Amino acid sequence: MNSENFPNGGVDVKRLDGIATITFFHPQSNSLPGAVLRSLAENIENEGKHEDSKVIVLQSVGDKAFCAGASFDELIAIDDLETGKRFFSGFAMVINALRQCPKLVIGRVQGKSVGGGVGIASSVDYCFAVESASVKLSELAVGIGPFVVGPAVERKIGVSGMSQLAIDATEWRSARWAEQHGLYAQVFSNAEEMDAAIQTLAQKLASSNPEAMQELKKIFWAGTEHWDQLLIERAGISGKLVLSEFTRNAIQKFKSK
Repeated sequence: MNSENFPNGGVDVKRLDGIATITFFHPQSNSLPGAVLRSLAENIENEGKHEDSKVIVLQSVGDKAFCAGASFDELIAIDDLETGKRFFSGFAMVINALRQCPKLVIGRVQGKSVGGGVGIASSVDYCFAVESASVKLSELAVGIGPFVVGPAVERKIGVSGMSQLAIDATEWRSARWAEQHGLYAQVFSNAEEMDAAIQTLAQKLASSNPEAMQELKKIFWAGTEHWDQLLIERAGISGKLVLSEFTRNAIQKFKSK
């Protein structure tokens, strides 16, 4: 995906031998404005229904950042509760699309993840990463909180791990920390080794029984049926907080760094 062709970011899908690869991109460290979030959720839903897609690989472009989370430009432009709720609902839509997708989703994390990016990495079914793929939930540092992504992160690494990330919001946790806590299934020294492992697993899954994988997915996500409502309610909390003077000042200060 060429940045010159996607100045405002975008999502691309390719299918080959039963493997659907969904790639998202934004020139600002793969941050996620509302339009990209909606497109990402829609493409995940579509591939979940497509008969030629047996397994999905979710990835982003570049080698530095997997996902920088919310778009600060959009955050600072929010001026009413409904707009705020709608923006944060975009992250809820992506997480719920991954949760409800009947296909297994493999995550490819080739760089750092912040906020919503950690939520996406937590919502895939099996996540590969490189050693530079540190994670951080920075929301509290800008006056909000990881309310929408929180359930996905907590489900993956437990309340203790999630609370460490949420409370110490300015500090990075290493990829090895994320692996030890269950966020990453495997961590590699470089992207080439990671991609080889992803290809091997994806090929195995593409030839596995789709009904068995669908039933497994239901088991993996058991107990999350209420998330459709829960994550929208959480989006409302974030949408309210982003309007506060404290948060607006914090975001401006963060942007100026």
